[in-house]
Amino acid sequence: MTIIQAIIIAIVEGLTEFLPVSSTGHMILTSSILGVENDAFLKTFEISIQLGAILAIVIMYIKRFFKSFEIYKKLIAAFIPTALIGFLAYGFIKEYLFNPLIVAVSLIVGGIILILINRRMVSQVSEYKEVEDVPLKNAFFIGLIQCLSMIPGVSRAAATIVGGTFNGFNKKQAMEFSFLLAVPTMAAATGYDLLKTPVVFTHNEIFLLIVGLVTAFIVAWIAVKAFLAFVEKHGFAFFGWYRIAIGVLYLMLVH
Repeated sequence: MTIIQAIIIAIVEGLTEFLPVSSTGHMILTSSILGVENDAFLKTFEISIQLGAILAIVIMYIKRFFKSFEIYKKLIAAFIPTALIGFLAYGFIKEYLFNPLIVAVSLIVGGIILILINRRMVSQVSEYKEVEDVPLKNAFFIGLIQCLSMIPGVSRAAATIVGGTFNGFNKKQAMEFSFLLAVPTMAAATGYDLLKTPVVFTHNEIFLLIVGLVTAFIVAWIAVKAFLAFVEKHGFAFFGWYRIAIGVLYLMLVH
């Protein structure tokens, strides 16, 4: 992997991590198009640079994390199913699901679902005054839906936002919960992957990881602010059509 390839992949990660379009899927397709060797370092790089995006959310929502201890109970409840299923299925997911064909199909299917339920998501009236008011069982169910995003191309953000709106959140609260839940979910996924991957990084690979982390952080910060403003005006249908277009184009032109 060259530094230019690393920067491009990290830009894609930062742009897509918190959008309902699947950052992992986009990175897999991007690395395939760029001709980057699909080795252990690439897979670890694609997961590890998500820490840059996580840091952007932590800083942006730092006050939110100290507002109420109650939010931690709900985040833990939502994180439990992801942790359990992720631990049990880690080997299978990384061995068999990290490929462009699965990503393209998942993008298309997820895009259709976003378009079909967009009106419900946009018009949803919240059942709760604050995000932390969601019952533990509802938070747990959102976590179960998040597990679908272990399939590359599904999108963790899309899964949790959809799960949130179907569990009483309005679109703003669903996006906020998705952002907050990303912190433990992505941190755990990255940490576990680094522990499980038998890679001894070279000095060049460490440099590429640092470049990727910094790039993803900067781009994610900008992307989240733009995403919130866009959804407020236009909803989620655009992202559905975008997902379908990217998936179909990849199948037609590349695969």
